[in-house]
Amino acid sequence: MKHSQNFLFYISLNYSFEILRPLQQEIINQGNKVAWFVAGKEVDMSNFSANALVLENIEDVIKFNPVASFVPGNVIPRFIPGIKVQVFHGLEWKKKGHFVIRDCFDLYCTHGKATTKRFNELAIKHQFFDVKETGWPKLDNLFNTPKEQYFNDNKSTILFAPTFSPSLTSAPYLYDQITALVNEKKYNWLVKFHPKMDKQWIKLYSQLASDNLKIIESSNINSLLQSADVMVSDTSSVIGEFSLLGKPVISLNNSQPGNYLINITEADELPNALIVALSPPETLLLAINRYAEELHPYNDGKSSLRILEAVENILLNGKQSLKPLPMNIIRNLKQRKRLNYWKF
Repeated sequence: MKHSQNFLFYISLNYSFEILRPLQQEIINQGNKVAWFVAGKEVDMSNFSANALVLENIEDVIKFNPVASFVPGNVIPRFIPGIKVQVFHGLEWKKKGHFVIRDCFDLYCTHGKATTKRFNELAIKHQFFDVKETGWPKLDNLFNTPKEQYFNDNKSTILFAPTFSPSLTSAPYLYDQITALVNEKKYNWLVKFHPKMDKQWIKLYSQLASDNLKIIESSNINSLLQSADVMVSDTSSVIGEFSLLGKPVISLNNSQPGNYLINITEADELPNALIVALSPPETLLLAINRYAEELHPYNDGKSSLRILEAVENILLNGKQSLKPLPMNIIRNLKQRKRLNYWKF
């Protein structure tokens, strides 16, 4: 009988919970143990279940001695034991930094052809990490999450989900137009902000809250994606998730607009774009489906299983890559300072 193995979830933001919980369940189903470690102060600790094992400091992490650590963020210290696995915090490969190699990971678990090809090229270049296309654990629950009734009528529901990046966000530019549309009461609106969104825009949009606009603060968004008919966004990572459901997205100045998007360049184009999105032409629906196949072809709910199989393969056979992780001295000194850990 195989001995129980220890796995670590290394997190820094609340969106990590929805990404990692399907993976946690698969690890437990296999008879193994999961611990969480929170880096920084931006995680709402009430998101942890009562029986979750939450390690308080790096010394506890090292004593826990994980065989692998899973990271939705960008970095993890080299001095944590075990394989370091990047699972990503979103599907949006167009955003700056998605393909930046930070010398932290032994394994990149990619989501589909749109990202796998580029990471394979980078693996050949750097030679210290492996790449395995597995799908994204967060999406194991997307397709079976039921719709939720957010409103008391049957009007079409629009999800506004802008990104936070000042150079990409649509929040400032669509405020007046969305305000006018909310006042018309033609549609229902759900508004979900990125955790790093500028507080001034959260405050302004919150003032629009009414019987046909709700600000959603929960970090669990699968029910939002299922419940909305159309998404309005920009270059947010959540666009890909919504597209996997075969539903139209209106983007304002997307950084690389494809034919799967209704991309607008001016805020006053939004009302007409909504009319198109709510009665989408067949060419648009076909383009959305083609994009979804490239981005994340897996809808079987088994991405977490594939990730664990990829890790187990490395544990049994070693990495295919020829080199160990770089020492990464400067970044690891910064991590030691951040985590107040100075044992060598």
